[in-house]
Amino acid sequence: MSRIRDALRQAAQEREAERPIDVASPNADSVVTSALDEPNGAAEIEMDVLKETVNVRPSRRNVLPFDEVRAQFAHPVWHPDPNSNVFFPGLPTQAAEQFRTLRSRLYQLRNDQKLRTLLVTSSVSAEGKSFVASNLAYAIARKADQRVLLIDGDLRRPRLHKMLGAPAAPGLSEYLGGEMNEFSIIQQGTEEGPCFIPAGNAAANHSELLSSDKLKTLLERVTHVFDWVVLDSPPCLPVADPTVLASLCDGVLVVLRVKSTPAEALQKTCQLLDGRNVVGIVLNGADESHSYDSTYYYEHAGEQA
Repeated sequence: MSRIRDALRQAAQEREAERPIDVASPNADSVVTSALDEPNGAAEIEMDVLKETVNVRPSRRNVLPFDEVRAQFAHPVWHPDPNSNVFFPGLPTQAAEQFRTLRSRLYQLRNDQKLRTLLVTSSVSAEGKSFVASNLAYAIARKADQRVLLIDGDLRRPRLHKMLGAPAAPGLSEYLGGEMNEFSIIQQGTEEGPCFIPAGNAAANHSELLSSDKLKTLLERVTHVFDWVVLDSPPCLPVADPTVLASLCDGVLVVLRVKSTPAEALQKTCQLLDGRNVVGIVLNGADESHSYDSTYYYEHAGEQA
């Protein structure tokens, strides 16, 4: 914790000698790194201290090195489900290539707009949103020097921990309930894959937890550590959770299953997400004959989630 304090103190001193970038500006390219309480609660840095040190130049990105933050992560052994991971060794490469294409399209969008947090959702269940979220996170993580965090925001029916072969808890519900801090709920199972926040143990007050300011705080802090944050959510039509999550994210991907998703369901979903920056539609179970320039597609049987 002393190294964190020293880094913040040094940043504050340099701020006096430099003209800081205004992080409130939509064109600012600054990166903020925040400190957390120690696990035993013995040390605490107040938010007003952090506010004095957040305006830093891009070259100061590593005020708090990733390895220091990573030391707070859990490092369990994962056992990924090969039927859910298109990058699993020995599997056909066609599906993996489609996710690389999706990754490239998102990077292109990122050249023109802020796109750091991305929600993946669908209209109804069994369209493959968790499958898309997981494999997209893997695709980004395989790109050089890119750190990606995958979050299971489906507190009602979490699936991502099964796909990754990761522990189901502690996770998002423990953090939102005030039991744990941000970094202690993050898992890193492999060096080459994404980091992961599972949904955590079951909670009865799903909507209240997701609507709290703590989720906004979580996303603000992790986006200063990771290059991308990908969230999985429940489907849009049964519950209101996805619209809450979408309002906190820079962009939304909507997954639909070809020859399965009713047209009226997709139309209603788009109405619910109106104004929340839907950046694309992923066709699950499509072949190239279904694709067109403005739509992402891939071909894979995949998990239904």
